[in-house]
Amino acid sequence: MCHSALQERYVNFYTDFAFKKLFGTEANKDLLISFLNSLFDGTEVIKSLNYLNVEHLGHNAAERKAVFDVYCENEKGEKFLIEMQKAEQEYFKDRSIFYSTFPVQEQAPQGRWNFKLNKVYTIGILNFCIDEGNADYMRREVKLMDTHTKEVFYDKLTYIYLEMPKFRKTEQELVTDFDKWLYAIKNLATLMERPAALQDAIFQRFFEQAEIAKFDSNDLRSYRESQKDFWDMCAVTETAEKKGRAQGMAEGMEKGRAEGLAEGMEKGMEKGRTEGKAEGKAEIIKAMHANGMTAEAIAAVIGFDLAAVEEILSQQPLS
Repeated sequence: MCHSALQERYVNFYTDFAFKKLFGTEANKDLLISFLNSLFDGTEVIKSLNYLNVEHLGHNAAERKAVFDVYCENEKGEKFLIEMQKAEQEYFKDRSIFYSTFPVQEQAPQGRWNFKLNKVYTIGILNFCIDEGNADYMRREVKLMDTHTKEVFYDKLTYIYLEMPKFRKTEQELVTDFDKWLYAIKNLATLMERPAALQDAIFQRFFEQAEIAKFDSNDLRSYRESQKDFWDMCAVTETAEKKGRAQGMAEGMEKGRAEGLAEGMEKGMEKGRTEGKAEGKAEIIKAMHANGMTAEAIAAVIGFDLAAVEEILSQQPLS
């Protein structure tokens, strides 16, 4: 999704500004509630959300800080950490686990406590693929599992990752509300009209809030800055990928040349050894014959076939 449209009506959802405006503001809380309910599809039903502080410090100054994209809790005290990940990071999984520890730790009250925890959900909307291998596996849900029984060991800590490049449904293929949300998120920046499949009231609100022409000067400036940051990130990523591909090809060709050279040398040496042995035996046969031994005697002594000995003796005489 690293491209810019020649014409644009709606924001690019993958920019920090758009994501936080549409999913992280009090005025648009209903959009996030609708998206999350479509994601959980009845396993969780969120009636209300309360936005929480997105900046978290450790227990002391020496501990690292975590800054979340969107952090909220529902009416049952369950925590939802929603992150937009624009590009792949080397330690993406580690970062995700690290961030999830803050909503867990902050539930500890002062004084005595029985350690009962509310559920914590980490939800990542990813503009990259964790695993390119399975093209249809775009919604990845992770829980703590017993490796022997293959059953969920602890159901209060859940990680859900949406690999957006794998979502390829057309407007005509949208069936569920979740399908519609994914389509709206992925294609928002390239649409010039609200699709016919997204005529529900919640999507009308979504597109109204995403329309650039309705921004005031401050929002427009903030969006343009965020958009530039997104394009810069894309350019850096694409350059790194091109360099990586070029380096990989060069290393592959060099390895191929080296292996080819080594294989050629080995074959040449083997051929030389083989030819050298044959030539050496021929010289021995000729020398034995020059000393008066018959072909039959030579064949018997060295274990050669008589015809082979006679063929060698018929060749150029020993110099």
